[in-house]
Amino acid sequence: MKKAGLIICLLLLIGCKTKTVNRDTEDLKIKKVSGTEINSSQQQKAYDLGKRVLSTCNTSKFKPFNETEVTKSVMENTTEERLTKTCQRFRQYYGSFIDLKLDGVYKTKHEVIYRYHALYSKKVANKELRVFVNDENLISAIKSMDWDEKFDAKLANQ
Repeated sequence: MKKAGLIICLLLLIGCKTKTVNRDTEDLKIKKVSGTEINSSQQQKAYDLGKRVLSTCNTSKFKPFNETEVTKSVMENTTEERLTKTCQRFRQYYGSFIDLKLDGVYKTKHEVIYRYHALYSKKVANKELRVFVNDENLISAIKSMDWDEKFDAKLANQ
């Protein structure tokens, strides 16, 4: 009986092989966009929505996104509860949010990425906000992270 169980387990292990996912490396490449290629209305939309999210930390009031601004997943993930939790931590460490300063615009095969330096009242704050805009001109992601001084250098090594 033990041998039969062992044989079945071995057959299951042999039958389960890992799947290889073929991804086009072009999907993963990020290229810097020159100033002449930037869509100014899209840039303004990215700035406005990014600022709206971070300004919530100062006002404690968030105007929810709608279907013409963001994707469904961003709408579902950007809740007042989640923002409040993040804002409490940000205000404690970085102070009041002041503004966003555009540092660069980047493009992948399917998205445009607006990279902003987030300016706060405390000088220790060194944060960035990345706003991702998809092919349908909807915000597909908003990410806040520590500022990466070597971001452009990493792109050159792709």
